[in-house]
Order: sequence, then C-alpha cells, then structure tokens
Amino acid sequence: MNINSKNIHKSISIRTSKDQLWRKWTTSDGLKSFIGVDNRIELKPGGAFEIYFSMDAPEGERGSEGCQVLSFLPEEMLTFSWNAPPSIPEVRNQNHRTWVVVQFNKIDQNYTEITLDHLGWLNGEKWNETYVYFEKAWDIVLKALSESCVDHPN
Repeated sequence: MNINSKNIHKSISIRTSKDQLWRKWTTSDGLKSFIGVDNRIELKPGGAFEIYFSMDAPEGERGSEGCQVLSFLPEEMLTFSWNAPPSIPEVRNQNHRTWVVVQFNKIDQNYTEITLDHLGWLNGEKWNETYVYFEKAWDIVLKALSESCVDHPN
C-alpha cells in the first residue's frame, strides 16, 4: 500500500472564539450545531468520531462509522480517521482509512482560522473519485460551520 502525497487543504476565518470552534468539532452537540445530524464523539485517542448522515441506511452505511479520534491537543488540533461515502464501496470497504487534521488558530479576539487537511490517499480511479468528492464536501462543511457561528459569534 503506497500512500501518495495528495492533500485536500482548506482554510477559513470565522468570526468566533477558538474555544467555541473547538467545542463545535469535539462534542456531539457542537457537531450537530453545524452538520445537523446525529453523531457519536468520544474525545480520547481511539474514541469514536462517527457522524451519521443517513440513519435510514443499513448499519455500516450511515456515515463515518468506525472512524476514530487519532490525536488532539486541546483547542489547537484534532485528528480523526475518515472513510469514503457508501456510494464508493470500493474505497469504503478497504481496511485503509484516510485521516483529517483540523487546526484552530486564533487570529484576534474576534476571529479564528480553521485549517483542515485531509491526507492518507491511495492511488487508483476510485480513490481519485473519493478525493474529488471530499474536495467539494469539505467546502460545504466549513461553510456550514461558519454559518453556524453567525448568530452567536462568541
């Protein structure tokens, strides 16, 4: 298995505090506030980082089932494993998972920059398809995160 050097890199400045964004990424209620779906988050290495995008789907195809917190530094960095969507079973059903690194950087009292890197890509047509999928999906996630902070900046 050869991991290539591909990296989805996203960055956004959001008008809210660093601790508020940390809570949004690391608690069940926080994730629900911008992703809007059920989830299971256990903030500890090896803990669950599961987001259920489709509870009507069969078990194993509901979302990020089986994904885990890999590491974190409180209010600085969160790393979790990530799987492919059920629509790309050739990648989803492999043992290899990609990983996502989210970094929290205070710009000033009112703004925080979120940097997201999605790494661990393998080679192949279906892996490329998955990469393209997440290139777009992470933009949607970060936009929803930003919009969730509009009414409550701090």
